[in-house]
Amino acid sequence: MVVYAGQGDPEKTLALLWRVPVDEGARTAPGPKPGLTVDAIVDAAIAVADAGTMDGLSMRAVGERLGRTAMSLYTYVPSKRELVDLMYDQAHAETPAEHDLSGGWRAAAESWAHGLRALYLRHPWLLQVSHARPVLGPHEQGVLEAVLRILDAAGLEPVAVRPAVGSLFSLVRGSAQAAAEARSAAGTTGTPDREWWTLRAGLLHRLVPDFADRFPLSARLSAQAPPSAGPEPRWEREAREAFTGGLAILLDGIESRTRPPGGSGTVIL
Repeated sequence: MVVYAGQGDPEKTLALLWRVPVDEGARTAPGPKPGLTVDAIVDAAIAVADAGTMDGLSMRAVGERLGRTAMSLYTYVPSKRELVDLMYDQAHAETPAEHDLSGGWRAAAESWAHGLRALYLRHPWLLQVSHARPVLGPHEQGVLEAVLRILDAAGLEPVAVRPAVGSLFSLVRGSAQAAAEARSAAGTTGTPDREWWTLRAGLLHRLVPDFADRFPLSARLSAQAPPSAGPEPRWEREAREAFTGGLAILLDGIESRTRPPGGSGTVIL
């Protein structure tokens, strides 16, 4: 299920995201004097989503977690639509606002990318929220500002900044999506990965005996995959290794577009 951000009341949502004080007379719903906080509601909503998916998120479920009724939450958050934006932004507060550049911009970029991927895997429901429309909250913006600061320190050509940022976000999000889906596949389908692949590999070999001749490069790629080792599932490990390798290739490309040390110029978006 894809969830689109920004479906709630724009003014109320942005005021809540940025914690702009609202006059008591402008509260979103009638009710008793405040006994909860927006932060407490958002934290409870994140816990509900972490325990399942966005499909199970409702004002009632959040209220139950807080020992309150759903109606009591509307005093603080107008609806589930605004709550989704608040959750998405708050989860991004777990990522560092700055990354150490003393070891070079490349190490900082790796730290940023690995940290964001880890965030997605801790909260896989974040991947259900589409990137088509940003939340425009302070923590989401902080993630963008952090990578822009890194690329600015790298001396990346101004014209290359936007595509570099887009590529980095796409790589991180796509890799996390693949790993999250690999984690949930067995439980969702009821078939373990090893059983699924063993059955289909045998059938493919029997039904398409010339597969390797027809698709030699695909067969070679499959043969190059290292055997499983350790407790980490194979497909999750492969997603992680693909991310690490893809990130290195992407950073190589970024490096080729950077100004030499001591060069002049300012990155302008």
